[in-house]
Amino acid sequence: MKGIIALHTLLPFLLFSAILPLPFSAQPRNAKKPKTPYSDNNHHRLSSSAVFKLQGNVYPLGHYTVSLNIGYPPKLYDLDIDSGSDLTWVQCDAPCKGCTKPRDQLYKPNHNLVQCVDQLCSEVHLSMAYNCPSPDDPCDYEVEYADHGSSLGVLVRDYIPFQFTNGSVVRPRVAFGCGYDQKYSGSNSPPATSGVLGLGNGRASILSQLHSLGLIRNVVGHCLSAQGGGFLFFGDDFIPSSGIVWTSMLSSSSEKHYSSGPAELVFNGKATAVKGLELIFDSGSSYTYFNSQAYQAVVDLVTKDLKGKQLKRATDDPSLPICWKGAKSFESLSDVKKYFKPLALSFKKIMNLQMHLPPESYLIITKHGNVCLGILDGTEVGLENLNIIGGKACQFKRV
Repeated sequence: MKGIIALHTLLPFLLFSAILPLPFSAQPRNAKKPKTPYSDNNHHRLSSSAVFKLQGNVYPLGHYTVSLNIGYPPKLYDLDIDSGSDLTWVQCDAPCKGCTKPRDQLYKPNHNLVQCVDQLCSEVHLSMAYNCPSPDDPCDYEVEYADHGSSLGVLVRDYIPFQFTNGSVVRPRVAFGCGYDQKYSGSNSPPATSGVLGLGNGRASILSQLHSLGLIRNVVGHCLSAQGGGFLFFGDDFIPSSGIVWTSMLSSSSEKHYSSGPAELVFNGKATAVKGLELIFDSGSSYTYFNSQAYQAVVDLVTKDLKGKQLKRATDDPSLPICWKGAKSFESLSDVKKYFKPLALSFKKIMNLQMHLPPESYLIITKHGNVCLGILDGTEVGLENLNIIGGKACQFKRV
């Protein structure tokens, strides 16, 4: 799980499907259409949007990746997308410690280091008292993720070509990290990707840099398929003109991620005792994490509802903490969704706004043929009171 590094929030973050309606419900369809944050007719329209194909899945890979060309001549790098952090970095030929790619697939700086006096350098440091000993010193960075993995390196600035949906091609020079010391946590093997594409709303993110150059509107969205893959877009061309509702990001947060709330937990259309949840949307996290109180409430509700049904706890399945097995192995979520009730997150500050989480959004089928709960105890893994909506909850299913 990536992300959750200190920063501040303003940017809207969209999680929706271009094929299915948004998994939020709001006022009736004949209600007056509200003005969106992007309906300012006096605003000069920026170039266009860029769309990227995504690879990967929640299980068994545990991540989604995008391929970006970087440098001149361009070289392709596969990056783990992460809306929980803003810094993009690639493995660096510096030499590199903890790199998972062969040397010919590493990024090699070419007299393009960002100096520590650069304004962008201060954006990647958590402390406002960042000390720059000499103007000619390179800008170093260190990013640590919620799973205690980390990357250490220097900032560089290079060309990244983007093909926009209006047919134009631009090659802006943007800053990103060249990571020469990576650490990975847990017992899982290090990821096979070349680095991380930070989609957070800090000024160091590629999205913010493209916006500051006047190339796109400050909007990012992704669509993750339950069958694997999906797409990512920068810019506002793909925001539907109807069938979409908005909830604001929390302005009180000092983090560079997308946080919203407060929200209440709803089970099978009925309110629960879990209220006041502040939520972080983090595509770098495969699963959803609730604080211990909310997590235990979900477990209790689901367990109670399964009584009398043809499912038994699969305590021998190590895939996730809570799994169930049936009379025979399950092959897909369509085999088990009839046993489970939908969840929802209700945003009370906006009348009738709910984010729906059908069983397909919070369950997985393991390689052992069992069904497991894809919601985990965040307090148990050191997230304290944070509640993270991961990539699994943001998937859609084609119909």
